[in-house]
This record gives sequence, structure tokens and C-alpha cells, in this order.
Amino acid sequence: MTALYDSIGVNYAALRRPDERIAAQLHRALGSSGKILNVGAGTGSYEPFDRQVTAVEPSIEMIRKRPAMAAPCVQASAESLPFDDGTFDAAMAVLTIHHWADKATGLREMRRVTKGPIVLLTFDPAHRPWLTDYFPELATLDERQMPSMAQYGEWLGSVAIEPVAVPHDCTDGFLYAYWRRPEAYLDPWIRSGSSSFWSLQSVDEGLARLKRDHESGEWDRRYGHLRDLDFYDAGYRLVVSPPA
Repeated sequence: MTALYDSIGVNYAALRRPDERIAAQLHRALGSSGKILNVGAGTGSYEPFDRQVTAVEPSIEMIRKRPAMAAPCVQASAESLPFDDGTFDAAMAVLTIHHWADKATGLREMRRVTKGPIVLLTFDPAHRPWLTDYFPELATLDERQMPSMAQYGEWLGSVAIEPVAVPHDCTDGFLYAYWRRPEAYLDPWIRSGSSSFWSLQSVDEGLARLKRDHESGEWDRRYGHLRDLDFYDAGYRLVVSPPA
């Protein structure tokens, strides 16, 4: 993960601006916890400003992109958190667990250092957004790197799982954020904000099909009903592990 984000982190801060609606849902799940750990913190997206936050991030490029007023950040990995048991009131990890080398160990480490809830924003690999029709390799990638929803219970014990509806004008450019804006995926700058596109061998065929279908109206014929929606379940999930 470190090497990957040292390369792709160049445009990350501009393209991955936290969406306030998603942030509100995540912060509600953190409850009244005051001392919070953010694992795989990146540039600090979704860190609450009204709490005492400590960030952990393995990529030096991402750490350098953190705003001056962001929470203090320790360069470390999820699998080896440099904190004592029960140091934090709550912990969060936002769209990062799929990059961890050992997910089970990383989550056990989060539980070890956290007294209260653990809140994970992640993706359900059983979901198939329309983009996978054009890039089937994305579905394969999701299945390979994203834990199933059942695995969180195996690793953390009892968990609550709730959908995170993605707004049509989402400001955070994660992979499936542009579900109502197919033309966005034709822009290489937009695609550069998603690690998944960096992981594909080639996108030329899928892009050619999407461009053709967008221009011909075929995309609207197949998926145009999405344009009537303000929010969409693209497969993102909030996984919450209650206090230990």
C-alpha cells in the first residue's frame, strides 16, 4: 500500500474531498467518543474536527498531503499499531482495509488499542455497480481485495452493518461515486483518484465501450433510471463493532 499511494497520492487531496453527508453518518457511529484513532488515514478525510484524533498512515506521500491543521499523524501500518492497549475511545478506518496486507491482524490491532466502537467505511464485494459491466476486472478486483461482510463478524465479533447511500453529487471521488455521472469516468484525471483504476492492466476497451454508449444514448437506455435518483446504494457499507 505504501508504494502504491506514494505514486497515486499526487491528485488525491483534490479528488477525494470528504462528502459531508457521508461524514455525518460516520461521525454518528463514533458516538460521543473523544479520543479517536484513524487508521489508514490518508490526507485526513472524514476525521472529526471536534475530537482528539490521532492518525496512522503508512504512505509518506499521503502524510505530506495532510493539511497543516490536520490531526497529528504517525507513519505506521494497521497490522502493527504503536499504541498501548485501550488507548483510544473509538477507532475509524475509511476505504482503506482492502489495502492492508493482513486484514484480520489489522482489525485485531484496532480492537486491542480501542475501548469503544470501531467504525469502518468499506465496500461489499457482492455488490455489482453498473461500472463493472464496462470494467469486469473491477468486480474481480473487489472480490480479491475486499473482505466479505461475514468476515468482519469473524474478525471483530458482533458487528452492525448499514448501507451508506452515495449522493448523486458526491464530493468524494471514490470508485463508484460517479454512479449518475458516467462521463466522469472518461476523464483520466478523475480516474486517477481511484486506486482500483491504477490496479487494472488496461482500461482502453472498457473506456471505448463506455464512450460509445454514452454518446449513442445506450447508457441512458440501460441505466437512465438512475438519473431520477438523488442517492444510490452503490455497495458501500458502514461496519460498526460495538465497545469491547
